[in-house]
Amino acid sequence: MPFVGLLSIELHFPDSQSLKDKRGVLRSLKDRLRKLNVAVAEVDHHDLLQRSRLAIAAVGSEQSLVQQSFESVVAEVERKGTGVVVSSEVEWLS
Repeated sequence: MPFVGLLSIELHFPDSQSLKDKRGVLRSLKDRLRKLNVAVAEVDHHDLLQRSRLAIAAVGSEQSLVQQSFESVVAEVERKGTGVVVSSEVEWLS
């Protein structure tokens, strides 16, 4: 049985001065995250300059593999340093 996980990440972009700045940072971030074999979408705060919520979905044969994938995603977001992770939450779908 496959395991499906949904990671929700709330981000703050302190250096963003316009929606164009935020979108550029998000585009780059989403491209990097997709290389980790996950699906990524911005799902909230579209009209705010310095906030965003991303939803990241992953599927795997074991829950631990999906969890490791999510840990890699959070590490990649924090590594780049363009945004601050305000919160993150994992949901398991059945």
